[in-house]
Amino acid sequence: MNSNSNYPADTPSSVLEVKEQRNLQQATIYKILLAVSFVHLFNDSVQALIPAMFPTLKDNLLLSFSQVGWIAFALNITSSVIQPVIGYAADRKPRPILLPLGMCCTFAGVFLLAFADNYALVIFSVMLVGFGSAAFHPEGMRVAHMAAGQRKGLSQSIFQVGGNAGQSLGPLLMKWVFIPFGQIGALGFTVFAAAGIAVQTYVARWYREMLNSGYTFRKKSSGGTIDPARRKSILMATVILVFIVFVRSWYGASIGGYYAFYLMDNYGMKLDDAQVYIFMYLAAGAVGTFFGGPLADRFGRRNLILISMVGTVPFALALPFVDHFWAAVLLVISGFVLLSSFSVTVIYAQMLYPGNIGTVSGLITGLAFGLGGIGSVVIGELIDRIGITTVFVACGFLPLLGLLALLLPGDKKLEQWAAE
Repeated sequence: MNSNSNYPADTPSSVLEVKEQRNLQQATIYKILLAVSFVHLFNDSVQALIPAMFPTLKDNLLLSFSQVGWIAFALNITSSVIQPVIGYAADRKPRPILLPLGMCCTFAGVFLLAFADNYALVIFSVMLVGFGSAAFHPEGMRVAHMAAGQRKGLSQSIFQVGGNAGQSLGPLLMKWVFIPFGQIGALGFTVFAAAGIAVQTYVARWYREMLNSGYTFRKKSSGGTIDPARRKSILMATVILVFIVFVRSWYGASIGGYYAFYLMDNYGMKLDDAQVYIFMYLAAGAVGTFFGGPLADRFGRRNLILISMVGTVPFALALPFVDHFWAAVLLVISGFVLLSSFSVTVIYAQMLYPGNIGTVSGLITGLAFGLGGIGSVVIGELIDRIGITTVFVACGFLPLLGLLALLLPGDKKLEQWAAE
């Protein structure tokens, strides 16, 4: 196909190249956005099965809450430490092959997990899943950015809602798979990983074709001459943003990893019924993730981040003191509110560092979530020492730390920096 046929015959080739490059970067490719979102769903549903397996692994291997926390730590740290590194490397030399290779690693990890009969093998298995996630997320976000055209907020919402929807499946996996089939039920999720490999192969081929066609991620031409005061402000904003995501992940770890135990201990609830509550929280979070982008466009990104954190506080504080009906209501509301900033924090970071899509995406979704994995360990240790009720009362105060969002530069400041 001769894409230059739409221009006059005497148009200079350099002008044609600029116009073609502009067309490549303005078109929104929904089939690719949906494909990478579905793979995000596959990837995160496999990750979600690990905390869903906590009660099964705890009973099968006679683990303590602390050991359960170390499993979560191994998964989060493995994926988080590597994600920014892969993102940094991808920003300098894109590697589409990592997309299917990452899912191959996930396939191996979930296959081994189905047969793991000792604690060390469980840790090794979840680390493989973590490696697969680390390979997927930075390049997946670059693909979403590439396919977005001018609709960057919408693309992140589509991409991230796939992941959060996958995460929300974890409790249902427990109810429908691990309770009736036990640990071997994890074997069925190799189908998810295999489907992810197939779709990622298609996406990687499109990714490579776009690169060969001349697509480039926009970078600041004056990156070496940024004013020192601005550079300091950007660094401070990055630290605050990572910390906010860390706190959000820490509170999410308390709900996703341990709230089922709280329901069983305090309400005498059966495990499969308790998992439905976790699903409601995560499913509401997936809906909040989708609407977060449009809400941020209307009210501002910094404002949305602030509201999502501080707005969660009253529901989080009330949660340990209500009956099971109101617990469900509070979980739905807090899940929607808290995770409405999920994609917004990624977009905010990308605006701080234009052109470094892989690096900042890996930092926000990787390193910050890895720090959240530390929260899983600490929460498990505290539950063993002071009891699960006391820990959940204390966790209710965590979203208050979102007040630090007041120190973030406003949207107008970000747009001004980008224009200069």
